[in-house]
Amino acid sequence: MMRLRRPPDMRALAGVATVAALVGVVALVFSSFRGDFNQGLPVTVLSPRAGLVLNVDAKVKLHGVQIGRITAINSRPDGQAAIKLSLNESHIHLVPANVLVEIASPTAFGAKSVELIDPKQPSPQRIASGQVIEAHHVMVEINTLFQQLNTLLDHIAPDKLNETLSALGSAFSGRGHQIGKTIDEFDAFLATTEQALPALSRDLAAAVDVFTTYADAADDLITSVDHATGISESIIDEQNNLDAILLSTIGLAQAGTLVLSQNRQPLADVLDLLVPTTALTNEYNAALNCQVTAMAYMSNWEPLRIPAAEVIAGLTAGQERYRYPGDLPKVAAKGGPHCEDLPVPFLGRPRWVVADTGSNPWKYGNQDILVNSDGFKQWLFGPIDGPPRNTAQIGQPG
Repeated sequence: MMRLRRPPDMRALAGVATVAALVGVVALVFSSFRGDFNQGLPVTVLSPRAGLVLNVDAKVKLHGVQIGRITAINSRPDGQAAIKLSLNESHIHLVPANVLVEIASPTAFGAKSVELIDPKQPSPQRIASGQVIEAHHVMVEINTLFQQLNTLLDHIAPDKLNETLSALGSAFSGRGHQIGKTIDEFDAFLATTEQALPALSRDLAAAVDVFTTYADAADDLITSVDHATGISESIIDEQNNLDAILLSTIGLAQAGTLVLSQNRQPLADVLDLLVPTTALTNEYNAALNCQVTAMAYMSNWEPLRIPAAEVIAGLTAGQERYRYPGDLPKVAAKGGPHCEDLPVPFLGRPRWVVADTGSNPWKYGNQDILVNSDGFKQWLFGPIDGPPRNTAQIGQPG
């Protein structure tokens, strides 16, 4: 029985194909892991500078998790850096349209990455393809600090720096205890002040409105200051007269002190005697005010053509006759203060005030003279059937 053997060249070809397939699988897995087959969502970030150690394929993170990578870093004519990002489409729903961007690194010498930060009020819209975002912060590199420090040291004279450090050393020498005590007292002061920080924050917030009010009133304040300057100048010009007034006031005060000290008890007695009078005046203040108002009104009238008094009189119907002793006037009657529309207008009359002063013309309901219309008709036309009628009987039967 014969066995067929494969040619040696076929074995080598199969081995090469196997190795190539393994290499292809590894390359495919690596490319897939890097995201070479995922085009992603293109976004551009504009930054004042890209900074050091920010390279292509650097990470784009949201909340510390990578959601994309940097595809390109270009310089613009205005000096800004245009950083092209590619975001994973599976994470787009997590990124708001008003997202903030920072370029930072975990350490001072570490590689930088693009950090996406949610704003305080995230937009309901999501980030879109081709959107341009402004970077609001770029981390300062250590070389920038060295450069600024080097620039500072270039402007410092070594001898002056040595003298300054020597003076500081001499000033602090032997005073460590005092400095420590000062620091402890300052720490206690800060601890006490910390309790008032909320009130200070409220005051600072309200200070804006206060300063705005002062700004609005600045013109008036300046005008007041100008007027105050004029007043002060007037006082300076009249200082001699002012001194004379002050001296006269001092003399009057001394004389008044002497008068009041000698007549203190008589003045107190006079004031005590005036209490009933002032109380009665206060009780009748409405009537007195009404009378003074009427007198002031009448003082503006034109004078009479001849010195005289004008009296308007008329005849009225008779009322109930005087009766004793009910109509006797009362002494110290209690009618109370009244003010009935003084001054009385032309062809007008004030209301009748019924007070406890003695006579009351309406105590019987007297309506003055009543005309007997029935008797007047009988006098004209003779006797009329039915009972006599008068005005008060109209509407009654008969």
